[in-house]
Amino acid sequence: MTDRDALNLTERALRVLHLSDTHIYGDESLHYGIVDTVAALARTLDRAEPIENIDVVVLSGDLSDDMSTGSYERLRDIVEPWAARHEAVVVYAMGNHDRAAEFERVLGPRTGATEVRGVRILRLDSAVPEAGYGHVDDEQLHWLRRELDAASGPSLVVVHHPPTPAYGPLLKALELQNPRELLAVCAAGGATAVLSGHYHHSLVSRENGVPVIVAPGIANTSDACAPAGHERATIGSGFAIIDVPAAGSPVVTFIAAPSERDGAEIFNLEPADVDRIGRAAGPPSRAGTGSA
Repeated sequence: MTDRDALNLTERALRVLHLSDTHIYGDESLHYGIVDTVAALARTLDRAEPIENIDVVVLSGDLSDDMSTGSYERLRDIVEPWAARHEAVVVYAMGNHDRAAEFERVLGPRTGATEVRGVRILRLDSAVPEAGYGHVDDEQLHWLRRELDAASGPSLVVVHHPPTPAYGPLLKALELQNPRELLAVCAAGGATAVLSGHYHHSLVSRENGVPVIVAPGIANTSDACAPAGHERATIGSGFAIIDVPAAGSPVVTFIAAPSERDGAEIFNLEPADVDRIGRAAGPPSRAGTGSA
């Protein structure tokens, strides 16, 4: 046990560095042929370097882009030495760009519980194989209910797809499909907050009384000012710092990790492309609907 482990949450809140959507490749490929995601992750961690008292590094999914074993190894070899210098625990969660076998081979079980300074961090797998939308199955919901009921202190639930509505039209097609069920379990069990990614922009909401915190993307930033019907992304990376007290709501600070290319357009999908991708990667009920 370190001196930090012995600190009561009333003395100092648990501090979480929340990262998401790193989209690392196992080779030298660039994200959309433009973004070096390894460099973006390194820059993001450099930006967070001076922040004191980080207890946990949470990565909330879409860790890989090519689902290769090598991509997870590259991610691990960047994140874990950084966390070790800060004496921080690392928690990884699955996203829709991740694949279970390769993820677990390198990073460990894709679901489970980690306790740090009396705070339970409960990671779920909302990924649906070969799809972009999310779903948390009944087995995980039952497990989560038991874990929350057994918790004696604050609990954070980590799930890639946020249980709160998306802003952009494509992400609306790729939302979590059972947010009410997840939120009902979180609310009944007194979860302190839900930590998510997927949307590639910072967001805080309160759903069924539970704070939902969405970290900025590292690979790119979704443009909330895109023209109606479009889905647009630009170069930009960031992270969240979340301070979890012994009681009450967490305090969230969003921080950018800027580069000289910030704001440059990566893609700007027309409504027809948004609809096509949404029908291909969205839930089966969307197939043939012709709506975005």
